Amino acid sequence: MADTLDYAAMLAVALGEARQGLAEGGIPIGAALFDADGTLLGAGHNRRIQEDDPSVHAETDAFRKAGRQRGYGDKIMVTTLAPCLYCSGLVRQFRIGTVVVGESENFPGGLDELRAHGVRVIELDDPDCKTLLADYIRAHPDVWHEDIGED
Repeated sequence: MADTLDYAAMLAVALGEARQGLAEGGIPIGAALFDADGTLLGAGHNRRIQEDDPSVHAETDAFRKAGRQRGYGDKIMVTTLAPCLYCSGLVRQFRIGTVVVGESENFPGGLDELRAHGVRVIELDDPDCKTLLADYIRAHPDVWHEDIGED
């Protein structure tokens, strides 16, 4: 896989999705699925609140919007936040080769598990991703805890 890809530009797509989710009254997490040359296949955001559906995480939304692919080993999932175990399972099930993460400070997700299963993980430590979600968590701790499966 080429290391000449502009991961910051790819993250900007996911961050735009996160901001759209927030504007809709939802949790500001966004994701996008790209092919190996950086072409956008699908983008989405967490819509659990908007659709009253606990399965619509950002990564699953982007994955669905990308449509069927012949294979996923060369695909790149870009997400504003480290994927939870549910979304990490999606990555593992379809053998998505690379996950680019905007931040893992607010939520560490399943990054160690992904790495242990051979997924290439690139952490960008993006301050905009951190601030967007941290502000949301402070304002809506109950919704956040529901989103990550905590009481």
